[in-house]
Amino acid sequence: MKQKLTTLWNKYVNCETVSYFICGVLTTILNLAVYAVCYNIFVASDQYAPLAGTIANIIAWVVAVIFAFFVNKIFVFNSKVWRGRALFDEFWKFMVARLLSFVFEEVFILVVVDLLHFDYMIFGKVSVAKLFASVFVMIMNYFASKFLIFVKKEEKPDV
Repeated sequence: MKQKLTTLWNKYVNCETVSYFICGVLTTILNLAVYAVCYNIFVASDQYAPLAGTIANIIAWVVAVIFAFFVNKIFVFNSKVWRGRALFDEFWKFMVARLLSFVFEEVFILVVVDLLHFDYMIFGKVSVAKLFASVFVMIMNYFASKFLIFVKKEEKPDV
């Protein structure tokens, strides 16, 4: 059993996964902080209170995804692409993947927080539903980034 755990550890815990985890935690903290601030602002408003979680989540997502693109590109996947079509391809794939995970998160928040009112805050500010959704989204986004977005192309020898 110990040998299997060691093998799994050595296979999946490396510089890339550790840096992704650190950047993901920073992105999640940023996302949660922006969400908490916006949620508290919108819930205090009579006009926006019914959709406070949804509106706050949209704003938090936009801020977090811009931050995530750059930290993933630079620190996690070491992408050296900064010009032309290749940069555009990375960016739009990143945005599409994040948009799909955002749709999942937004539906989850809408149902759990705004419709079912089945949520509570920890430390008086952080939504448990938002935290749960964020962890799941971070895992989904790692696989999308690793296998679809920041894929290192093999260099072809000069002929």
